[in-house]
Amino acid sequence: TSLSWAAVNGHYEVVRQLLAKGANINTKDSHLGRTPLSLAAGNGHDKIVQLLVSKDADIESKDCYSGRTPLAWAAGNGHQAVVQRLMVAGADTQSKD
Repeated sequence: TSLSWAAVNGHYEVVRQLLAKGANINTKDSHLGRTPLSLAAGNGHDKIVQLLVSKDADIESKDCYSGRTPLAWAAGNGHQAVVQRLMVAGADTQSKD
């Protein structure tokens, strides 16, 4: 989706505009079944993660391919600020892939 593409590529203003126009915040892409939050988290886009979390994105959503959560994607890719933000938001640190 447009929201997924904007999130994965770090385009904050585009993400904000799409959400304002009613884009589905928890939609999953057709490739791996990842949400915009998962895509942003896995690529270290902290500002977008903050926005999506503030709009009640599902922080526990697991992708269809590996079963990873946004926290797992962020941690696996070494994005410390995103990991911290997701933990503060209540992400389950014991979730299994």
